[in-house]
Amino acid sequence: MYTNYIFDLYGTLIDINTDEESMDFWYKLSLFYSFKGALYDAEELRESYRALVKLNLDNLMDSKYPDFPLETVFSKLYTNKNILPSDELIMDTAHFFRTSSIKYIKLYDSVIELLELLKKKGKKIYLLSNAQRIFTLYEMRLLGIEKYFDDILFSADYKMCKPDENFYNTLINKHNLNIKNSIMIGNDYICDIEGASNVGLDSLYLHSNLSPEINGKLKSTYTIMDFDIAKIPELIIK
Repeated sequence: MYTNYIFDLYGTLIDINTDEESMDFWYKLSLFYSFKGALYDAEELRESYRALVKLNLDNLMDSKYPDFPLETVFSKLYTNKNILPSDELIMDTAHFFRTSSIKYIKLYDSVIELLELLKKKGKKIYLLSNAQRIFTLYEMRLLGIEKYFDDILFSADYKMCKPDENFYNTLINKHNLNIKNSIMIGNDYICDIEGASNVGLDSLYLHSNLSPEINGKLKSTYTIMDFDIAKIPELIIK
């Protein structure tokens, strides 16, 4: 039926809840920066972070759906306080930022069984995720799923996000995928489903707790509205 299975991650395979809005989060992060010699209070750090994110996105105006590695921001927050951070400090800061914001993270039911089945049948498994490598790769390792993927593409690395056709085509061209034998699986009716449709890919829409409200036409080839991942094999795996 299909040879290549392209997955979204958050809201499709991983259930996650984060909070980057609370002042308690920014207070703890400001303490971390201050411990390293970059003195911030919580509000100053929050506003500086947001301004740097906006600046970096504005500098990518040639992309309709821009993204960039957040390491740039974490580093600049140090140099703005005359601290020259090492690569190790940037990574530690990013991991502190992420772990401090996570309320919970876990795999959805039946994810491992699905990935095991695909590998057993000799299918190729790819990830196309709007995500930061410095966060997400470590979360995938924590949850034990990195090993199942033949390739992993994070939007921050390519400075563009789904539903950008160029992001889809980057994966398709890199692996010379036959789109007739490939399918996109995701929980976002625009980023995953409309994006896939725009490059000629079939798709399976999973409606999860993290799915945005559907306000337009759902263009998926297959649909599972009750988010029962165990139904996927009977629909698209042979």
